[in-house]
Amino acid sequence: MIEKIEKLQMLLRENSQNFQARRELAVLLLDFNYPEEALGHFLYLSKQFPEDGGIFYNLGITYEKLKNFDKAVSSYENALKINPDDIDASYNLGLMYIDKKMFSQAEKCFEKVLEKDDNDSNSYFSLGICFLKLGEYEKAKSAFEKTISLNKEDIYAYFYLGNVLKEQGLNDEAREKFNNVLELSPDYSWAYFNLASIDYEEGDFDSAIKNLEKTLEFNPKDVDAYKIYAKILTVVQDFDGAENLMLKALEACPDEGDLYYITAQIYKLKDYKDDYIRYMTEALKHNSTLSVSTKLLKKEMDEYLKD
Repeated sequence: MIEKIEKLQMLLRENSQNFQARRELAVLLLDFNYPEEALGHFLYLSKQFPEDGGIFYNLGITYEKLKNFDKAVSSYENALKINPDDIDASYNLGLMYIDKKMFSQAEKCFEKVLEKDDNDSNSYFSLGICFLKLGEYEKAKSAFEKTISLNKEDIYAYFYLGNVLKEQGLNDEAREKFNNVLELSPDYSWAYFNLASIDYEEGDFDSAIKNLEKTLEFNPKDVDAYKIYAKILTVVQDFDGAENLMLKALEACPDEGDLYYITAQIYKLKDYKDDYIRYMTEALKHNSTLSVSTKLLKKEMDEYLKD
């Protein structure tokens, strides 16, 4: 690869107007993840060949790799103005629109791809994400089901379909999809977490705890898993267990204000005044990750200290 790059660079030194060599060099640099070096070549070529959609398509990929998503969008849009039938540019533009939360625009891109290729499972999946974000659950459900029919190994399609079914209150069907995820990927922590959430909603605390333990085994920094786990332990009045859990949580996630607040509440239930104050104070220090308003937290502390 290095020899090929050096050869192309030598050709350009000999003749900077060797556009074929410049194009080959730019694509090669992009393929081997040198987007900064590729960018200058593609920009030069885009000025020389403003009606070449392929150059703007590659320019879009380059900007994506450089995390300049606005310019990536503009480049893909230019590629499609030149060649409206470029389904690769449509697909990539759709992904950029999703990243920018422009879901309706993204939807049109994926539908355009599917007009040309009705068996593109990736476009059905991305379309499902758009519908899910737009709150159109039946359409999302249909898109994810189509994805799975085309690719039975797509764990993310099962996962998001499970989320849709859970949103619709179809817990048994959702549970089945999350279990499908775990059959394909036994260490997928979010599937265990969603199973735990269903168990918690249904009051099956034993099953919820088992799934929360698996969640934390594979993702020790899952703050939401600690929150649900702590709620269960306090409901069953296992305050010592809740205390130990939260100390473990804070060791894994020392910057989470909510975890300090929950720990303080546990010490309040145990009537450990000094520990309650200490952890409430820590919660205030970590207010950027605190879902309770600092005003309410201070008011609670003042009222507690009056007693």
